[in-house]
Amino acid sequence: MASVSLIANRHQSQLVMVDMQEKLASVMPEAISQVVRNCAVLLQAASLLDVPVVFTEQYPKGLGHTMPDLMVHLSNKTPVEKTAFSCCAEPTFNRRLFGDKPQVILMGMESHICVLQTALDLLKAGKQVLVVEDAVISRNPSNKENALNRLRQAGVLVVNTESVVFEWLGLAEGDAFKAISKLIR
Repeated sequence: MASVSLIANRHQSQLVMVDMQEKLASVMPEAISQVVRNCAVLLQAASLLDVPVVFTEQYPKGLGHTMPDLMVHLSNKTPVEKTAFSCCAEPTFNRRLFGDKPQVILMGMESHICVLQTALDLLKAGKQVLVVEDAVISRNPSNKENALNRLRQAGVLVVNTESVVFEWLGLAEGDAFKAISKLIR
């Protein structure tokens, strides 16, 4: 793994949103609305701070496209379509990752399938992986809990939305700070 900070650093980070699709969301527990909100906060903060974003869609023909509430924050970006559970098994995904950004911050669904397999493959590829606990979800909450435990054991940092955005900021000043502070209220 590359030598990087134990906190999210916007100059070293790239944000990856995994499979936040309409049909998948429709079978998720009530917590999906908070996960969508946190994903939106992270996407907006990434945009304000020039953190690159990649997002995926698992078999969109069957599972639909990225949720409209999130697509509004992904202007002019196109999803990486995949059928493999790990994003890393899709060559287009690997081409879109920034080689000079050693931190990959993951959010999306489902925690115990696509997020987990992607995180483990990114670790194997030498990336520092951060999974945003309040921006990932599984249909069964115990599956999410199990996935987060496995990820911690594997060396993934499990973080939260507010920690990431304030670590990216670093300072409580400037226009980006004001805009991001409004997002998390």
